[in-house]
Amino acid sequence: MGLVGQQIDAIYHTSVVFNNVEHFFGQGIHRKVPGTTHHGRPMKVVKLGTTDLPLDVIEEFLQSLESIYTPESYDLFVHNCNNFSQDLAMFMVGKSIPDEIRSLPETFLRTPIGQMLRGQIDQSMRTMTQAPDAVAGANAPRPRANGTASHALTKSTANGTTKTPSAPHTKPTFVNAYNQQSQPGQVYNVTASSVLNNLLARASNSSAIIFFTSATCPPCKLLYPTYDELAESTPEDKCIFIKVDVSQAYDIGSRYSIRATPTFITFLKGQKCDEWKGADNAALRGNVRLLIQMASPTYRHRDLNVPTFNRLVESPITFTKTPPLDKLTAKLGQCGTEHSVAALVTYIRTRDAEGMANAALPDLHALSTFISTKYASIPVDLRFALIDLLRTAAIDPRVSSFLASTPTILMTVLSRSSAAWQSAPYPLRLTACQLACNLFTSPVFQDSLATMPNKVRDLIEELAAACVVGDQGTPKVQQAAAAVIYNFAALNHNERLQGRPDRFVVSEDVEAAVVSSVYEESKDLESLRGALLALGMLVFTGEEGGGCEGLCEAMEMGECLKGKEGVEAFKDTKGLIGEVRRILAGK
Repeated sequence: MGLVGQQIDAIYHTSVVFNNVEHFFGQGIHRKVPGTTHHGRPMKVVKLGTTDLPLDVIEEFLQSLESIYTPESYDLFVHNCNNFSQDLAMFMVGKSIPDEIRSLPETFLRTPIGQMLRGQIDQSMRTMTQAPDAVAGANAPRPRANGTASHALTKSTANGTTKTPSAPHTKPTFVNAYNQQSQPGQVYNVTASSVLNNLLARASNSSAIIFFTSATCPPCKLLYPTYDELAESTPEDKCIFIKVDVSQAYDIGSRYSIRATPTFITFLKGQKCDEWKGADNAALRGNVRLLIQMASPTYRHRDLNVPTFNRLVESPITFTKTPPLDKLTAKLGQCGTEHSVAALVTYIRTRDAEGMANAALPDLHALSTFISTKYASIPVDLRFALIDLLRTAAIDPRVSSFLASTPTILMTVLSRSSAAWQSAPYPLRLTACQLACNLFTSPVFQDSLATMPNKVRDLIEELAAACVVGDQGTPKVQQAAAAVIYNFAALNHNERLQGRPDRFVVSEDVEAAVVSSVYEESKDLESLRGALLALGMLVFTGEEGGGCEGLCEAMEMGECLKGKEGVEAFKDTKGLIGEVRRILAGK
């Protein structure tokens, strides 16, 4: 107290415990068995509440934080464990960690001696805050869960005692932008029908084979090495190998009417495919090879010269420019001075000035409450200002993850009919489409598209379909809407290129709107480019004769594009036009 002029007991380390795992920031983000970290037992445990968020959503949010909470970004005074605890607590239950803990570093730095000793204290504390044990110690297993459950959230506090660079603003990526490491195959020895059902369910989009054997079958044993070899050399996402001893699993043998061993039954996309008997190694190898080829056919268009589309798409299209914040808040009038809106603006300013790592999240739950109750009172021609603030904030995956997992805000600002969007003010349409694009910075949003609650995806598709076909006088809106559709299509595109089914079905209205946009565009180069990219993504490797491709054929899109190749205004996109023409022609 004598040195700094006020009482400061300690600078505290905090962590967040839920689902019986302790989460904290030091050498990156760590997961430990509660109370077993190098910080020791907590001095105090505070119950923050209960979350109903699914475990997989929370896990995806934690993964999105890994680019912000890196080992290099740690700073005892401005970017420490308390910042991480605050972000996680706000996301899960909408509550802050105690203010006296959050404000301690700032309180200390406001003193003259604090500024003088900052570097020395930060460096000396590295052995504790980023101790080797934090890396070497065994992490608790990452949670695996489906569905929703309630998880108690607690915060534990431990007494701990040249600023490092903040984590850079990383470029967002699609969750399926890289070939996923396939799990090595194995033979599953099954005796219970429930286990067999689960394995066959896992193979419902690929293939499976059951080898029916028995302990008293010598020919069966001759096939074991070959069967094991085939299983080990085949990734599990392509084929699941199952072995059933009918002398132990009578019910399974009866279910499939097994009268002799060895018997093999194969399954393709969840349906029985083939059945044969006998100890023939060559037949086993050949039939398995054929099964895998049928389950993972070579995708259409692979041999076409279309480099724009014949690749995995790494990053979504986003809109990152920060608008004049003072002008936006002024347009909102009294709403612009409301506490949760002002806190959002402060967060954006801090993030832009100091980096995402040093910008604490505002109370997004309070913002959600404000928007759900006050948005309708904002004049329609001024609502874009609030949406633009959301768009700017959503560049941060922490914010976009919140919007995806707690969709009240999106349901409020996007709930308009297609006709209403077409007649909406230009700035409102533009910022709404750009906000939809920036949601793709979140892996939580991307993974939730197939099961998005409250029809948020339907609202976004309705927005994009209404805006991508314009009156030729709103090219920026058309381009932003095409970018939304491109992002949707790119997620499915990446799945197809990796031999997996689409994550979700893009609506027929969206497909028709994109086709119409390409067909009708006659002036603006960038509008045509955006629509062509979206169209190409929808059709490339898609189902032959599917909705979008069939519509293109009916409208003679090939001839339409051939005509556009000769338009002077479109000369810089001639190569892209040619690629889409080749995809539609299949050659």
